[in-house]
Amino acid sequence: MSPRRSDRGKAQRGLTLIEVLVALAIVAITLAAGIKAAGALTGNTQRLADTLAGQWCADNYLTRLRLERQLPPVGDSAFTCEQVGQSYKGNVSVRPTPNPLFRRIDVHMLDTEGQHLLLYTTVMSRL
Repeated sequence: MSPRRSDRGKAQRGLTLIEVLVALAIVAITLAAGIKAAGALTGNTQRLADTLAGQWCADNYLTRLRLERQLPPVGDSAFTCEQVGQSYKGNVSVRPTPNPLFRRIDVHMLDTEGQHLLLYTTVMSRL
């Protein structure tokens, strides 16, 4: 055997324990960040679905008011709405405007836990 071959055989191959632990730590941190991001996306998706369903409820309520062809009385009221298998609560605030032919209507939509989803505001005319 030549001296070169024996030197190669003595050289260590592979990774040290420290190098393996550092690599595992990097992988663990990367996976934890990925899981956190996925959880945030899931929460945002649910919030978007609730907001969209709340907007449908507010639209339906305001459409019903328009179809009645009468200005709603000034004051506050509440209603419930069923959308996509969940019940949403709405608080309606009707206020006068400087022009007596118009009323401002604010619809506050709440999710099933009572958290604010959206505020929908419109102006309705007597016509």
